[in-house]
Amino acid sequence: MAQPMPKHPNLVGGFAPIQMECDAPDLVVEGEVPADLAGTFFRNGPNPQFAPRGGHHWFAGDGMLHAFHIENGRVGYKNRWARTKKFELERAAGRALFSAFNPMDADPSVVGMETDGLANTNIVWHGGRLLALEEGHAPFEFDPNSLASKGAWDFGGRLEGPMTAHPKIDPETGEMLFFGYSTSGPMSKGMSFHVVSADGELTESQVFDAPYSSMVHDFMVTQNYVLFPIMPLSGSLDRAMRGGPAFAWEPELWTYLGVLKRGESVDKIRWFEGSPSYVFHPMNAFEQDGKLICDVCEYPEAPLFPRPDGSMGDPSKANAKLHRWTLDVDGDTDTYKSEPLDDRFSEFPRLDERRAGLAYRHGYFACQGGEKSATQNFSAIAHIDHELDRVAVCDFGGHMGTSEPIFVASGETEGEGYLLANLYDAREDKSQLVILDAQNVSDGPIARAFLDHRVPFGFHGNWRPLDA
Repeated sequence: MAQPMPKHPNLVGGFAPIQMECDAPDLVVEGEVPADLAGTFFRNGPNPQFAPRGGHHWFAGDGMLHAFHIENGRVGYKNRWARTKKFELERAAGRALFSAFNPMDADPSVVGMETDGLANTNIVWHGGRLLALEEGHAPFEFDPNSLASKGAWDFGGRLEGPMTAHPKIDPETGEMLFFGYSTSGPMSKGMSFHVVSADGELTESQVFDAPYSSMVHDFMVTQNYVLFPIMPLSGSLDRAMRGGPAFAWEPELWTYLGVLKRGESVDKIRWFEGSPSYVFHPMNAFEQDGKLICDVCEYPEAPLFPRPDGSMGDPSKANAKLHRWTLDVDGDTDTYKSEPLDDRFSEFPRLDERRAGLAYRHGYFACQGGEKSATQNFSAIAHIDHELDRVAVCDFGGHMGTSEPIFVASGETEGEGYLLANLYDAREDKSQLVILDAQNVSDGPIARAFLDHRVPFGFHGNWRPLDA
């Protein structure tokens, strides 16, 4: 018999896993779903099927895919676990076998066993495949209609090592660019860089060493450059083997930004140096007057992870704000400048992806609302207009927790379209899909579709148009 989940902060409330898979083909809708909104909004996140072994971390749960299909003004929903090797072994055993980050905590029956990951962080549609991603392994493929698990995908045997959960798709070429870290061994400083053609063929792979081993969650891509952020959330296998944290905040290591011109050898990466900080997610990056501009949600210290001695950092520094980094690639300096763009606590930044890697006007992010949150999550969605230097906010209230906002285009002009987000209502312990006008965010939802259960707090999602 499965054991109840422990009272861990990331296993209760909006984080608490659900134990069922279901189909709800016609959700109750409040408002009017736009007639031109047609496709599927995929969300991914951790949903552990069993009580964890050893310490738990939000990043460590089994992947579960949630799909909201929108067509003809109606919204349907289904969810499925990722049937990974780990998932199937643990289901057969009736208990957790693997540990979150420390291999020493694993069941003896699986020590040293290779798996195909968790498939719990992001979901992308590219090259005719629906791929679930987490940064330690190759992608995991799902059937886009049934959500049936199809297994690990290594681009026809061409991918060696892991793939980031945050690839970038070039809106002009359709190419998907991505990286991997810890490629030369667990928590090593080895990294890789890859390019996949628009039709899904892996065409370029290179390997290089970072200045040190770091958890590199995301990166930046412009028309002509790739930027690899190496930040002092360091990895150490030796530390983990001695019972310490596998990843820990070490600000004395400083921050490095590796800049590579697209099409060139990784031997030509140029490293820029900056003060210690951490970024999980950038909003966008672009080129302007011989400089690289990167808009990012920057933390003074990495949240969710301890220092090397196991102690937690300053909670007042565990909040990100939107910053702009400027790198002078035409100059001879090896430093970069960081300046604030907004003073709200923010995360999960997105944009109209047709402007990815290009100069852009509109950005969107989850942020802190006016009331203290009762959900341990953000309760508002914001739209920043860089041209007007103005931020509009839709505040759902302190009892609501929102996912990242996903932009879906409805016209040719940048920012003309809708924002989709998954909301958790702490008062009802249920979730809903909300649809916002991306140009009029502060007006509130134009439609809501209601579930009879919660969708546990997850990480990322993307849109697949009906005709894709």
